[in-house]
Amino acid sequence: MLAYFILLFIPLALAWLYPSALHQKLNVSFQTKQSLIPWITTGIIFTLFIGYRHEVGGDWGTYLRHFQFMNYFTFEETLKKSDPGYYAINWLMADWGYEIYAVNLICGAIFMAGLMIFAKRQPNPWLALAVAIPYLIVVIAMGYTRQAVALGLVFWGLAALEKKQFKQFLMLMVIAATFHKSAVLMIGLGVFLQDRGKFIRALAVGFVGFGLYAAFLANYQQDLWKNYVEIQMESQGAFIRVAMNLVPAIIFLIYRKRWKQQFDDYSFWVMIAIGSIASIFIVSLASTAVDRVALYFTPIQVVVFSRLPLLLRDKFNPQAVTLGVLLFYLLVLFVWLNYATHAQYWVPYNNILFDGVS
Repeated sequence: MLAYFILLFIPLALAWLYPSALHQKLNVSFQTKQSLIPWITTGIIFTLFIGYRHEVGGDWGTYLRHFQFMNYFTFEETLKKSDPGYYAINWLMADWGYEIYAVNLICGAIFMAGLMIFAKRQPNPWLALAVAIPYLIVVIAMGYTRQAVALGLVFWGLAALEKKQFKQFLMLMVIAATFHKSAVLMIGLGVFLQDRGKFIRALAVGFVGFGLYAAFLANYQQDLWKNYVEIQMESQGAFIRVAMNLVPAIIFLIYRKRWKQQFDDYSFWVMIAIGSIASIFIVSLASTAVDRVALYFTPIQVVVFSRLPLLLRDKFNPQAVTLGVLLFYLLVLFVWLNYATHAQYWVPYNNILFDGVS
């Protein structure tokens, strides 16, 4: 368990040492190679922490069996599976003689790349990274590999949208959908970040969305509806995870006027906030389905809490707000590791690089 708190301590300490930029919309502390070194080094450490974990995560056994079965398929057959991107990596690693750790390392690298590209664009990147650790990194990246890759690509895509790179966003969402079909849902939201050319973008979203639906969802829609809604397949802890998005969503709506004044991405995040609030009211109807969708709303935690010291700087000391956010997520990590239903699949933490680490 100690390993997880050590992981959190790195960005926690640096978030405190490098508080939010009070007069810039975007962080300006990474303009030199020297300032990038600790950021990149941290990304590498986190990737190794995710990729070389051993028997950690609720779906470890399932993913291991998927990897072992790759020997019975041709590469062409893996591309016909429901999540071809993930299975293609599995097949290639198995064919080249590697083990499941290679798959996890590649997937962990994709997730961390997307997360850190997005976090780097926030007023306090270290605070953004610290916010992501308890749930996004520990629970998702170390427990649900396919969803983690899709989410990492969503983060990457959101960074592209902020830079007005709509084509890159669409490309990243297409790739994300090959790892987890549910990522298709993010494409439609992309149009709301830009104020110009909405008709053209909506048309593009429509074509791409239809193509992805035909490629990945059409043959599985009946099973998806049956598994996620009709039999009400329960996702334990779904309400708590959805509720974690509710807090930043409410904060966002309370300070929406200040957000509009300081950032130019209000139209996108208001949709995420509304979706996060709506999820609370429908999670009891189809917990697993809502849980899967709400996963792609989790970036609101990163973006709202990392910008909170900047939003509240006229009322509260930014460092005090930063400390409050850090303590909250430290508490979240402690509670989850000690009291979550499936925490035993994460504790103790083991890594093949450091046998016996816990």
